[in-house]
Amino acid sequence: MPTPLSWPNCRNTRDLGGLVRSDNLDQLTAAGLAALDAYGITRIVDVRDVWEIETFPSPYRADPRWLNIPLNDPADPAIGSDDLLIQYQALVNNYPHRFARAIAAIAEAPPGPVLVACHAGRDRTGLVIALTLAAIGVPTEVIVQDYVTAPAEWEHDQPQASTMRAILADLDVPAYLLAAGLTLEHLAALKNRLSVEPTHQPPPAPDAH
Repeated sequence: MPTPLSWPNCRNTRDLGGLVRSDNLDQLTAAGLAALDAYGITRIVDVRDVWEIETFPSPYRADPRWLNIPLNDPADPAIGSDDLLIQYQALVNNYPHRFARAIAAIAEAPPGPVLVACHAGRDRTGLVIALTLAAIGVPTEVIVQDYVTAPAEWEHDQPQASTMRAILADLDVPAYLLAAGLTLEHLAALKNRLSVEPTHQPPPAPDAH
């Protein structure tokens, strides 16, 4: 089960067993920055758009641990829907290589906790986390329970379990990611990194894909 983390002033931060998810790190206070650094994070995968990076710069943008791997691009056609399921399906169906790149960054990270973050820590981060967990065989309902975990102040905008169930229902996630550029070595590294009893094998080299 997720372990909530207190990193002021981020409000949606939790550890899934070495895979940490969070909202926008530009909100971190000095105490929050210290808490993140003390946690031993070895890689930060920031999946926000380029305009977000420019408008709300990450405090880690000059840190070699930080990688910006946007899931959206300004040239992408507008999805034209407020329905989260439709938005999620468009991202998953149209841009598998973007998800594969983000998940490869997790697999290739040095030993230690890896952080995935976006603006609210729900949608883009939620998809990357869900596909990562599904790729190593985590049951759908466990993934769904993490997805619906949300801050109390989101009372009127709670994530819906049915949304994530629908995304994962007919998707062979390992095959989807392998076709998009992830490798068997990446999958093995993810299982090792997130296993209850890791084998402590080194991660694949960044050029493995």
